[in-house]
Amino acid sequence: MNSQSKKIALGGVFAALALVIMCLVGLIPIATYVCPMFCAIICNIVLCYAGQRIAWAWYTSVAILSLLLAPDKEAAFIFVFLGYYPIIRPFFKKPIFGILLKIFYFNLSVCIVYTLLIYLMGLDYLWTEFTEFGWIGFSILLLLGNVCFFMLDFLLGRMRHFGKR
Repeated sequence: MNSQSKKIALGGVFAALALVIMCLVGLIPIATYVCPMFCAIICNIVLCYAGQRIAWAWYTSVAILSLLLAPDKEAAFIFVFLGYYPIIRPFFKKPIFGILLKIFYFNLSVCIVYTLLIYLMGLDYLWTEFTEFGWIGFSILLLLGNVCFFMLDFLLGRMRHFGKR
């Protein structure tokens, strides 16, 4: 078996693992946000071991299958819009400008996700949840999302040499 076949097989196995994780979202309520982050970590592992091309194929297949099979569409949309972050992470290299780009990327992605979920998918219960919190609660929720995103970014940075020998 050649090296390319091993990389493709590894991507397939990790895609199956990520899809199982995305389908577990219905069991634990907080998993709506945790499972897409676990899948981003798996994407980073695929990126380190198999390369960028296989990582893009992995992301595309997991994103499509998550939209079709995951019971929680909110988690699937979060993965669709944020799951490829480990692949594009090297483009955010600048120290201060990169941090501002990361903040903009995350907040824009979250706004797009929830706009699509509320208006396109018709998940009106999300709007009622947000209005119950008010603007202060919504701002705190978005701030905590940014903190979690930067914790994920820190973890991905620590894993950057994971596949290098």
